[in-house]
Amino acid sequence: MPQLPDDLDAVAVRTWCSLALEALGRERAEIDAINVYPIADGDTGTNLYLTVESAAAAVEAVFAAHETGVTVPATADAVRAMAHGALIGARGNSGTILAQLLRGMAGVLADGGDAVHLRLALTRAAAAARQAVAHPVEGTVLTVATAAAEAAQGDEREVRAVVSAAYEGARAALARTPEQLAVLGRAGVVDAGGRGLVAVLGALVEAVTGQAPVRGPRTGSGKVPAPADGGSVVGLPVGGVPVGGLAAGEGPLDCPEDLDGGGPAFEVIYLLEARDEQVDRLRARLDALGDSLVVVGGDGLWHVHVHVDDAGAAVEAGVEAGRPYRIRITHFATESGHDVRVQAEPAQRAVVVVVPGDGLAGLCTEAGATTVIARPGEPPASGELVDAIRRAHAREVVLLPNDASLRHTAAAAAEQARTEGVRVALVPTRAAVQGIAALAVHEPDRGFDEDVVAMTAAAGATRYAELAVAERQSWTMAGICQAGDILGLIDGDVAVIGADVPATARTVLDRMLAAGGELVTLVLGEDVPDALADALEEHVREGYLAVDTVVYRGGHQRAPLLIGVE
Repeated sequence: MPQLPDDLDAVAVRTWCSLALEALGRERAEIDAINVYPIADGDTGTNLYLTVESAAAAVEAVFAAHETGVTVPATADAVRAMAHGALIGARGNSGTILAQLLRGMAGVLADGGDAVHLRLALTRAAAAARQAVAHPVEGTVLTVATAAAEAAQGDEREVRAVVSAAYEGARAALARTPEQLAVLGRAGVVDAGGRGLVAVLGALVEAVTGQAPVRGPRTGSGKVPAPADGGSVVGLPVGGVPVGGLAAGEGPLDCPEDLDGGGPAFEVIYLLEARDEQVDRLRARLDALGDSLVVVGGDGLWHVHVHVDDAGAAVEAGVEAGRPYRIRITHFATESGHDVRVQAEPAQRAVVVVVPGDGLAGLCTEAGATTVIARPGEPPASGELVDAIRRAHAREVVLLPNDASLRHTAAAAAEQARTEGVRVALVPTRAAVQGIAALAVHEPDRGFDEDVVAMTAAAGATRYAELAVAERQSWTMAGICQAGDILGLIDGDVAVIGADVPATARTVLDRMLAAGGELVTLVLGEDVPDALADALEEHVREGYLAVDTVVYRGGHQRAPLLIGVE
């Protein structure tokens, strides 16, 4: 049996994220099914799962970047990665609040993971979440978070005692939510977001004690108390099986008085780069536009969630405040299955492409593809890829991840889409230039298998390279590099170490073209001058006859230069 942590260290944080993802994976269908507030759209469990998936991926990236393999990352690095991952991947009202809870905890746990710090972290988290919500409502996840923090405020000196107390407090508060929020009482359910938080806290208990806690709201029988009007109850007994008139997976409960009450038509979510003073004004403007407003984050990066009738105005407010991106607009009627309009017939085939910058997104969109932008340090989660496949609205989809590290994420998204009846082929492209090559030979009129084979062959025939700036001294395949050196990576390995971008790019091109080639593709980052492209085109023209060069602007991307040779 592995040694249990005396405090919440980086390994425990990693374990917590993994266990929370597993717990939400098991329970998300049941949580979706009891989602009646603030909108009965049946996605709370899924949104929480996708939020934690992003948090867990960020923590895994910290461990993967730790090169020694002997020691582990600092606790501060792990908890900050968890909070940042949740922030950029937060989905829906519940996911956004969970991201703020994790951020509030991380701000304290970065300084220590003992019992004292953990009690303070839970308190700060609950307070931060309430501050992030424009109009807090009792009987929701906010109530459950506050109860967890209050229950943990004893004199226990062991972390396991603190987390167990917090969990039991959360369970008890969850069982009381139908008494506090009328819509829950009428439907006979506990709060979906609160139940998700109980699952996350249960995972924390298991991470530090080694034992899975009792699941479900804490009552004498293990069931949610019956509503006063004698209606049926949907609760969770100790075993985790719903009790009452709704089985897991049946979808959201119908509450006609809430669904048809003239609420906002759209959910608008986006990440926002903005100064604090701009965000204060943004909150005021969005609060006037709609409801369910939650703005979380800090240090220049914010996650905005609001329900509105005018989605365009909500996005425009973000533009005035700073730079919004990863904008997601959902029409509630369509999302929850209540839209009676005839849906458009799906296309026969579509291509979904992950791209590293806005420039390539525009290029691929013009070519007819559905795009997902992978911004620096923010790889897309599987849920984003599934959403893109749904947006493509086709019977057959070719998925181009364009990054070796996204292979498992893309495979999970493809498998999920297949369960929804979409035929998905995953072409294992490892770089954006391979995706461009594959998209160039895509022909939707030929057979699916034939098209996939042609796109796979085109991608495989394209060697890829990128330039990067070394962040620190380290060993590479090409020798020792120093911080600030320009690295030329060919097919994923460091092949050239240079002092400047132009010289390194020329050397990389020479090495790639030594084996032959017909077409060079250059993708320039937003800060790279056009003069570099002109110089490299001339270098290819003078040294390699019959080799053409094509240049694209990639926009805001991680690498200053991407190179492909076909």
